[in-house]
Amino acid sequence: MIALVDSSIWVEYFRSKEKTGVLDWLIDEGLIATNELILSELLPTLIVRKHGKLAALLREVPRLPMNINWEELVEFQVRCLKNGINKVGIPDLIIAQNAIQHDASLFTLDVHFRLMAHHLPLRLSE
Repeated sequence: MIALVDSSIWVEYFRSKEKTGVLDWLIDEGLIATNELILSELLPTLIVRKHGKLAALLREVPRLPMNINWEELVEFQVRCLKNGINKVGIPDLIIAQNAIQHDASLFTLDVHFRLMAHHLPLRLSE
């Protein structure tokens, strides 16, 4: 199964290599994907810090097409709020929706996604 790798994983990977085993394995097996939103979170900092090679490598990661369904995002947010999951940003809802739409698991360190997975059809990578 393809894993949509969230920016939280990439940041940790670049910073400390904590998740290298799992992420390295997913990369080696060709099981990773990104999307335009995740790239827009990561690339500006890499470019400003002059990490052009790393930015170029990230641009080579397969991308899941984004088809934002705004009504579904409203429903996701309603479910979150009804279940006490507050302060989930629209970008996180879009990332969750993207993973669900493509039947991909989401590889993340973000607690919001772990909470949302109890109430949405979102699968997480371990």
